[in-house]
Amino acid sequence: MHAPYATMPDRSRGRQVPEEESSFRSPFQRDRDRIIHASAFRRLKHKTQVFVEHEGDNYRTRLTHSIEVGQVGRTIAGALGLNQELTEAVALAHDLGHTPFGHTGEDALHALMEPYGGFDHNAQAIRIVTRLERHYAEFDGLNLTWETLEAIAKHNGPVVGELPWALAECNAEVDLELHTHASAEAQVAALSDDIAYNNHDLHDALRAELFTDDDLARLPLLDKAYGQVDTLYPGLDPNRRRHEALRRFFGVMVSDVIDTARLLLAESGVQSVEEVRALGHPVVKFSDPLWRDLKEIRAFLFTRMYRAPSVMEKRAKVAKVVEALFPYFLDNPLEMPERWQADIAAAEDRTALARIVSDYIAGMTDRFALQQHERLIGVKVEV
Repeated sequence: MHAPYATMPDRSRGRQVPEEESSFRSPFQRDRDRIIHASAFRRLKHKTQVFVEHEGDNYRTRLTHSIEVGQVGRTIAGALGLNQELTEAVALAHDLGHTPFGHTGEDALHALMEPYGGFDHNAQAIRIVTRLERHYAEFDGLNLTWETLEAIAKHNGPVVGELPWALAECNAEVDLELHTHASAEAQVAALSDDIAYNNHDLHDALRAELFTDDDLARLPLLDKAYGQVDTLYPGLDPNRRRHEALRRFFGVMVSDVIDTARLLLAESGVQSVEEVRALGHPVVKFSDPLWRDLKEIRAFLFTRMYRAPSVMEKRAKVAKVVEALFPYFLDNPLEMPERWQADIAAAEDRTALARIVSDYIAGMTDRFALQQHERLIGVKVEV
């Protein structure tokens, strides 16, 4: 049973290119399925989350992260009476625009693209689903519904000020009403992203021995989680103890979002998705006390994981890969694969060419970028 403020597929604003509807899938189920079958989605399996993807088979990649976000999103959406298929579609698509080597690759590519409009992975996700996936006979992209495009574009909130060029191009063709908040489903996807990485980054960093369980047990929320496990299961095997503590932490975050959103939705009195968009503030968020605790955990992660010396050493190495490949392809575009050559021939100026090169590099997996660097630059980068 959907809540009145849920996004209903039978009231969708439709697709840019009209299509006959499926007899057995809703429009949002169809969007989700197209995202899962997209080439960009498959490539996420070899793209960095925090650790370069080949550093260990048990670390998260962008693909496994996206799947976890989708699972959390469906759970929260179901509890709130929202549309689970739309939530899942957005969750699975939210990182499609990420470069190889995670945020390190994005930072490097943005700096290189500064003279040509910059690079933004959220805007790149929109570019992928509206232009760069080229498999269908009647349109470029995936021809997703307006609601899914809107949610991908502004799941983190209204987009104001100067727009990233890739998003501006899409918005010129399809008005995504970027000045408003998105649907509650999009907001759930954004919080599910936070929940997923706050949980799994701790797990991956423990596996990498960047800090210890004792370090975590001194942090807010996690102190209670470890304490509960030690009370219930004294002397538990360390790996099971860790898993039990982190799943309790995970459950606290999910429950907090559900409880807080229920309260905000009730207080707001919204009765439609349009009223959610017009409200002027999000209706899906963490409670203030939990958010304060999470900020302390995130600060710990920033210092002990994201800026750990071993991680920073690898970041410096992989940044050089992107920094070498971009100017190489900009000066030698004929070295790019045949399927890119029509776009290259149609490029009217250096900015257009740079954006094509950016699309190509952003789509690379970690391993392919390293292979191309060795083949074209002549240097094998060990990470």
